[in-house]
Amino acid sequence: MDELDIWLTIVALALATAATRSSFWLVGHHITIPKRVQEMLRFAPACALAAIVAPDILVGSAGELHLGPSNPKLLAGIAAVLFYLVRKNMLQTIIFGMLVFTALRVLHVF
Repeated sequence: MDELDIWLTIVALALATAATRSSFWLVGHHITIPKRVQEMLRFAPACALAAIVAPDILVGSAGELHLGPSNPKLLAGIAAVLFYLVRKNMLQTIIFGMLVFTALRVLHVF
């Protein structure tokens, strides 16, 4: 890929991003989103977060599914979920999960 192709790709992606993000701002008041779709969109951030976090927790370094007890990310994730169910505080859950993961790694449990 030469330099012109790279710049054309950057400009095309910038235009596509601007067009998709500004479409609701430009014509949003003319479009009515059905109530059911609005209710489903409430869960979009949680689904996106799960789609990002789950592969990192469940897939090992070689790309294989790693569900065993020797997976420190999985154990820290389970501990964090249990902690959240008790405390209901997201910031504390993130800190607790990272502390558990760090402890498992530093203590060379795995």
